[in-house]
Amino acid sequence: MSLNPNPVSNESPMQCLVIDDEPLAREGIIDFIAKLDFLQVAGTCSTAMEASEYIQKGNIDLLFLDINMPYLSGLEFLESLEHPPLTILTTAYSEHAMEGYRLQIVDYLLKPITFKRFYQAALKARQFYLMSLTPKNPRPIDTFLYVRQGDCFLKISWVDILYIEGMQNYAKLHFKDRELVIHQTMISLEETLPGDNFFRIHKSFLINIAHIDSVSGGRVFINGQELPISRTRREDLLKEVVYTKLLSR
Repeated sequence: MSLNPNPVSNESPMQCLVIDDEPLAREGIIDFIAKLDFLQVAGTCSTAMEASEYIQKGNIDLLFLDINMPYLSGLEFLESLEHPPLTILTTAYSEHAMEGYRLQIVDYLLKPITFKRFYQAALKARQFYLMSLTPKNPRPIDTFLYVRQGDCFLKISWVDILYIEGMQNYAKLHFKDRELVIHQTMISLEETLPGDNFFRIHKSFLINIAHIDSVSGGRVFINGQELPISRTRREDLLKEVVYTKLLSR
């Protein structure tokens, strides 16, 4: 019995390429794919070099990519692709997860892989795939908001905000060329600003994802400033950055 949650009319199954040097691991992924109507095996490979031939043909929608392979690792292979398909990493080592998110993977599956986790990752990939087929909304987005300054309200563009620093009942808005202190709480700003663009990395900092220069260890760097990330928020931030980039493809 195969599964297809909320079937979309005329939806073609995603063409999947399974890349793993272990035959049993390949067979396990193939078996899981067969249980889902929205996935279909287009091919299997034991090395990254073999996979290049499939991808050059341009008919692969999703990679199930092992990391530890001979000659060329999965991460090295993924980094070599100019326009990689949607990718789910399969690995026995959780420390590779952060590096994978830097390369904009959809998800990573830790071996031994359960069907529950496989299903969750596959649904996420399907969501991105269907969104890529949907024409983008051409309607302009309102990028302005009004903030209180004394007895008046000041119109600003949230696109230009680098990050926001909370100070009890006040907040400091940081721009490239100025700072603005307003009488407003971080919570109310977080509720007002678009969640797809702003992310709370710490109880005292709300950042504009578009202005991130880099993420290293427990720090985010924006316009030369080093901001702390809560340990529990780091992986969520990387996932959010990847999600935003995938949507903008």
